[in-house]
Amino acid sequence: MSFFKRILLVGLISFYVPSSYAEMTIEITEGIESALPISVVPFAMQGASGVPVDVSFVVNADLGRSGYFKTLDRQSMPAKPSTAEAVQFKDWQAIGQNYLVIGQVTEERGQYNVQFQLFDVYKGQPIMGYRMASSAGDLRRTAHHISDLIFEKLTGKKGVFSGRIAYITSIRQGRQSTHKLQISDADGFNAQTIASSVEPLMSPAWSPDGRKIAYVSFEKKSAAIYVQTLATGERAKVAEFPGINGAPSWSPDGSRLALTLSKDGNPDIYVLNLVTRALTKMTKSFAIDTEPTWSPDGGSIVFTSDRGGKPQLYIVSSQGGEERRLTFSGNYNARASFSPDGRSIAMVHGNGNNYRIAVMDLSTKAFNVLTDGPSDESPSFAPNGSMILYASRKGSSGYLSAVSLDGKMQQKLVFDSSEIREPAWSP
Repeated sequence: MSFFKRILLVGLISFYVPSSYAEMTIEITEGIESALPISVVPFAMQGASGVPVDVSFVVNADLGRSGYFKTLDRQSMPAKPSTAEAVQFKDWQAIGQNYLVIGQVTEERGQYNVQFQLFDVYKGQPIMGYRMASSAGDLRRTAHHISDLIFEKLTGKKGVFSGRIAYITSIRQGRQSTHKLQISDADGFNAQTIASSVEPLMSPAWSPDGRKIAYVSFEKKSAAIYVQTLATGERAKVAEFPGINGAPSWSPDGSRLALTLSKDGNPDIYVLNLVTRALTKMTKSFAIDTEPTWSPDGGSIVFTSDRGGKPQLYIVSSQGGEERRLTFSGNYNARASFSPDGRSIAMVHGNGNNYRIAVMDLSTKAFNVLTDGPSDESPSFAPNGSMILYASRKGSSGYLSAVSLDGKMQQKLVFDSSEIREPAWSP
């Protein structure tokens, strides 16, 4: 069976994990040579004997694993100042640090005030500073927000540390497997199970506001598409037609889902109005049409089809009309993901039995292969457009990876003794 049909009809490749949850570590496998030296000094704690989250540690980890910064370990710091007056810039210049972050965490009646300052070491001047309130449960989120502020200030790109990722895991217990749809922070912490079933789960897709997830479940032995509200756990079945119900993709305004249905005998692309439940058929072909994805402006839908003999990407107006082929490089291009600005498309690019992640510029049609393969799949753009999250499998091990848009920075997201698939980055 071809890789394309295996993804469509199985989509279900079962990856097994020995435990229900394992924390994730992120390894920088290839960084940027010009990474900026930065020191994040442990934040001083005032008014409390302890804080449930080491805010500065989280900030340091965020910046370090981004690949854009070279962080200094705490043991190598010449001092640990927490106020601007206590900073001796010459000490930090002497060890080659470009930037310095200091801060304080103050607790009062169970609430926390977090403040920080970012300094240019060689100019001896503050660059930015913020004070923010947080509950104990939101301290990690506050730390990620600080990381986002620092990252954007120093790189000019929005940070993605406050984002979340969704993914599918499977746990084998004897002859039975339990499949779970989980979401976590971008660094793997705070993992939550959204859905669990002894039958396969697949194709998680975030709503544009990040409040809901659409996914496919086989819990009743046949495919159905559900939309689940994350805050309440409430879910609604939106598609359970005979045959394939798969690959949901949200319109940018959140009012519609593009999906793959075979209710008329052949897999085609449809658009489902979530309010009226009206269905509009977008393609009509004797081939397999699947994996729709909306352009950020809502004007177009890109999908995978083997109507030309091999799986390639095609585009059609979201109002309907003639389909047009997009990709011609290689004998396999599938599973498209639009960049947030709509200028590029990431995809699974195959030649022979090697499947890698590639990006195509839509205006120039320039093609750039970013990964080595051989079994890379499910690309998902980060909200800032600078990174692509994807699933990979080598030998018997399945894991997640991320690569920068230029291919210069690569990360491997490792879950302890875990294998995961079908990642989706939140908006």
